[in-house]
Amino acid sequence: MSDVLKLTGVTKTYNAGLPNEVSVLRGCDLSVAAGEVVALVAPSGSGKSTLLHIAGLLDTPDAGTVEIGGQAMIGKSDRARTIARREDVGFIYQFHHLLPEFTALENITLPQQANGVSLPKAQERSMDLLGSVGVAERADHRPAALSGGEQQRVAFCRALANAPKLLLADEPTGNLDPGTSDKVFEALMALVRGTGMAAVIATHNLELAARMDRVVHMQEGVLT
Repeated sequence: MSDVLKLTGVTKTYNAGLPNEVSVLRGCDLSVAAGEVVALVAPSGSGKSTLLHIAGLLDTPDAGTVEIGGQAMIGKSDRARTIARREDVGFIYQFHHLLPEFTALENITLPQQANGVSLPKAQERSMDLLGSVGVAERADHRPAALSGGEQQRVAFCRALANAPKLLLADEPTGNLDPGTSDKVFEALMALVRGTGMAAVIATHNLELAARMDRVVHMQEGVLT
């Protein structure tokens, strides 16, 4: 299998050269193949969110390389990086960040329309995604009318709306109770397995991490 994501020698320091300089990433290497789900386990404040932001082209490293789908991303124009984020990368966070004024269906449809998909096709895909995680009957509800587990499932669907090559999730079930967390995690894994995308999922939950293909730990800015 080919690597969808490849990070080589990625470093990141904040406040470089100042007395309060913080070296967050110290030469991180990570490769994730198509169809592979990797758990990223690290304590809070260790730099895992920074790593995910760099992998997802939301931030740039001080040194090192980032490749997505075999394409080098360092040095690309802002426009090229924006297009790559929109087409190739899906993000999921601990909080759903759904647009409150739009329905579940509309929250998933809008990213597709922004990517040039017609409304009927976008709505069809959105309903298929909602059905795959068991919340199709909630399509016309706004986020405030959904439970926490339902909101996060809709957020999963939105992240996958444009069929990305790479999914990056930062504590995607961290805001849910244990029972709901397990069900939502199963829904996420089913979505990922059904598409063959590469995924990196940051979690504190060692039980969930053990159910993924591989576990990497971040310690003192280095992946092991």
